[in-house]
Amino acid sequence: MEIVTASTVTCPECGHSKTEEMPTNACQYFYECEKCKTVLKPLQGDCCVFCSYGTVACPSIQENRSCC
Repeated sequence: MEIVTASTVTCPECGHSKTEEMPTNACQYFYECEKCKTVLKPLQGDCCVFCSYGTVACPSIQENRSCC
């Protein structure tokens, strides 16, 4: 299985979307929207901002590994 490392993050506050490269060796817990400057954190039950607000889950989840 090939791991996808790009995910489009959409800000729930302003709707701005941007494609970002996900780290493969760590979870990203914070993400600042470049448009409205809202700092996003994972929703309850998610391990990172990509799992909560991205189009693709983080590499750990894609590989069915426990996340961070």
